[in-house]
Amino acid sequence: MQSLLIIGYVWPEPTATAAGSRMLQIIAQFQNSGYQVTFVSPAQKPDSAYDLSAIDVNTQAIALNHSSFDGFVANLNPSIVLFDRFMMEEQFGWRIEKNCPQAIRILDSEDLHFLRKARQQAIKKNEALPTEQLCTEDAKREIASIFRCDATFTISEFELNYLQEIYKVPSYLLWYFPFVVEVDTSPKPDFLERQDFLFVGNFIHAPNWDAVLQLKQHIWPAIQKQLPKANLHIYGGYPSEKVFQLHQPKEGFWVHGRAEDVNKVMQEVKVCLAPVRFGAGLKGKIIDAMQNDTPFVTSKIGAEGMFGTVDFNQAISNSVEHFVAKSVAMYTDEQLWKSYVLKGKEVLRTRFSKENYTAVFKDRLQYLIENLEQQRTQNFIGAMLQHHTLKSSMYLSKWIEEKNKN
Repeated sequence: MQSLLIIGYVWPEPTATAAGSRMLQIIAQFQNSGYQVTFVSPAQKPDSAYDLSAIDVNTQAIALNHSSFDGFVANLNPSIVLFDRFMMEEQFGWRIEKNCPQAIRILDSEDLHFLRKARQQAIKKNEALPTEQLCTEDAKREIASIFRCDATFTISEFELNYLQEIYKVPSYLLWYFPFVVEVDTSPKPDFLERQDFLFVGNFIHAPNWDAVLQLKQHIWPAIQKQLPKANLHIYGGYPSEKVFQLHQPKEGFWVHGRAEDVNKVMQEVKVCLAPVRFGAGLKGKIIDAMQNDTPFVTSKIGAEGMFGTVDFNQAISNSVEHFVAKSVAMYTDEQLWKSYVLKGKEVLRTRFSKENYTAVFKDRLQYLIENLEQQRTQNFIGAMLQHHTLKSSMYLSKWIEEKNKN
């Protein structure tokens, strides 16, 4: 049986992060293609981590900057290695090349980290979001990692085009693979059976925390003036004391912490709010909302790469004033609400249904296997970066290992 080794930045937590849900989707696609999966990570495993053994995935803890990984991976001899975020490729890519040179190397970018960070800095400085080529250290590191790998999963069509147009990454190195879901067609509570608003997203993710503050300080007070009986429920993993300090039931602002069942809380509310001012990739909260027939109002960043040609104009705004107006309209106008339920179903069916990607995934994987040698020969920039960048990574790692011994 073919084998896949996933080197995880963290252990998957699908109830807390969209990245955790996506990792399980990736695992399922490889298992469906006949691969035995092993998941390893240098991160500490939280109690809330998903039990990967329940889906027949082998697991093991590994150490950073330690030669024990060499013996482990040489013995495993995986057919494919998937790096979960570019930081893991930087740490372990040279060890994979040294011990398993024929293994296909795939990077799962999750989102473009350098783009998200640059957008965050722009918001802090009250500047327009960057659209030109970014030459930050993070951009250089992440783009280099993309070139060093044989393929990179890009979750968003926007980012797929961005990498090709702005950074001239060849199309053969990019593999569009968005969130994929089994579309739930079961009946959901209707307009008259729901009440209140909701926000969901783990609080240690900077775009989510910023969105919560936007809701608390600017958006929710304006909504509540028009809808004094409505409440806003805030859910998310890793809530700290500063998060719970925002809990003000008298103002209709409820902070609940982690939602053990996102589908349940989504189906109880009328509208999901996602005023995300910066970020990258796709927003799992929007996918969850559409899965549960819950209309939403979001920002242009929240909508990025999400809807294709389906018109979601009445659910998108960057202006606080318009965001509030669209939120109130979505909450009070039953016909508008129902029309956006149908739009969500269309988006899920045409753009994110698992059925649309299973066969495509297998074909793309087989093509990569059959054309690996030719592709590596063609990718001179990647070979050059392997030669120079990873040599420095190798010697730095060895130096750290020796230092730790002493």
